[in-house]
Amino acid sequence: MNERTTVSRIESVIMHRREIPLVRPFVTAVRTAYTVDALLVEVQDSDGRSGWGEAPTSWRVTGESHASVTAAIEGPLYEAIRGMPVEDPVAVSAALERAVVRNSSARMAVDCAVYDLAARQADLPLYRYLGGERDVVRTDMTVSAAATGREVDELVRSAVRHVDDGFTTVKVKVGAGTDDRTVVAAVRAAVGPEVALRVDANQAWQPEQAVRIISAWEDDGIGVEFVEQPVHRDDVAGLAHVTEVVSTPILADETVWARRDLREVLRVRAADLINVKLAKTGGLREAIELAVLARQNEVGVVIGCMSETHVGIAAAAALASAVAPDEPQDLDAGLWLVSSPAQGGVLYQAELLRLSGEPGTGILGLRR
Repeated sequence: MNERTTVSRIESVIMHRREIPLVRPFVTAVRTAYTVDALLVEVQDSDGRSGWGEAPTSWRVTGESHASVTAAIEGPLYEAIRGMPVEDPVAVSAALERAVVRNSSARMAVDCAVYDLAARQADLPLYRYLGGERDVVRTDMTVSAAATGREVDELVRSAVRHVDDGFTTVKVKVGAGTDDRTVVAAVRAAVGPEVALRVDANQAWQPEQAVRIISAWEDDGIGVEFVEQPVHRDDVAGLAHVTEVVSTPILADETVWARRDLREVLRVRAADLINVKLAKTGGLREAIELAVLARQNEVGVVIGCMSETHVGIAAAAALASAVAPDEPQDLDAGLWLVSSPAQGGVLYQAELLRLSGEPGTGILGLRR
């Protein structure tokens, strides 16, 4: 009988930076991006294994930069968990949360890397370690917001190309300056009635403006599955007003980071669904508990992502398998990259994400 006589412990944290071009510019109501400047985190244990995580950075979303993430990880976060057993990622995650205030992307990277290690030690794929059964999840495909008439034409053509490539759910970014009502109507006319159409305003509208635009889509029979974050993240009352007045489901993104935010949304019934992102929750432990609380209160769950590589997407897809396996997710970020920085891990096949059957995330290392 070969019983384990030693406990695998967290030994070191290594930071890796990769700049990866996008296949096309990514345009939202708040920014335009041409590359992903990825900060990837490798946590090593005393048995010589590596677990992988990613820290998406955005001043406008998480308020973090490469410098702040590096300082947080190499300083208080590493100090808080150095020597802790890999077998208990929940305790590690709690220690990370106690070590710093906010810094959610930094915590996400280390938290996910430790969960990856724990799953590898258990010899289970990460999605199975988290309680999931399906090794395939679906994603929508996002089309960028348009600021000019010419960009609207390209937006519509892009939506059609994605549908031709096999995507059955398309998310349209709005709020960049064009007539949002006509933009979404043009996409619907081009892709046909069978495609699920989602809209993301990225906080661009005032509450009454949101009601007016969404009501117009309802009157025109456009058929929008949901509208994401129509108003400013702090305007919970405004979000609740929109949710109450319109028939189209409203999804809260930037408004809900963790359970404390969801409880306020639940108190005033400010949204019908929430977008759970690891960069907001600070990692898998809080994300799972957030999804459970939402479902207990009949609030829908969509697993989303930031501008991330396949490293961050691997953890998010495993989460999706565990907590929301039936719905199309919002995990298309890897499809925007010219290439993946990782060897192994998740594989995109049009709208399908195939999760690795290898232990953990299945990531073998980084490409040079």
